[in-house]
Amino acid sequence: MVRLSLAVLAACIAALAPIPAHAGLFSAKGRVFAIVAGELFVGEAEGHLNGAGTLAIHSQKNPARTCSGKFTSSAEQGGKGEMRCSDGITATFQFKRVSVLKGYGVGKLNRGTMSFAYGFDAGDARLHLKPPKGKKLRQDGDRLELVAA
Repeated sequence: MVRLSLAVLAACIAALAPIPAHAGLFSAKGRVFAIVAGELFVGEAEGHLNGAGTLAIHSQKNPARTCSGKFTSSAEQGGKGEMRCSDGITATFQFKRVSVLKGYGVGKLNRGTMSFAYGFDAGDARLHLKPPKGKKLRQDGDRLELVAA
């Protein structure tokens, strides 16, 4: 009976919500834009139906500088997570879900702060990011750049 219920649930989800080809049946991937310790990072987050997920981002200026983390989320409570970077930065963060596939948030680092947006194109993500003092975000198509103000 449980297997039948899961099969019915999976069929309903598949019929009602198109899932990107690069995501599994019970997960979805989305683009991430983040400002971490004053630097622009880009990457991807993958969320699962149960609210858990992972993220992997890298510095746009120095792609060898990477961060990865895990998060949990719910429609009622939003989300929270932790992240660790290749340069020793660690972070805790919280976010608000705008939809199942989009959201934005802030975090505290052991060396500064972060702001991020996921699931948005560059123009909409820009509205949720907080550039460091003396910098601003410039959009070039679906790419963002952190430049002097």
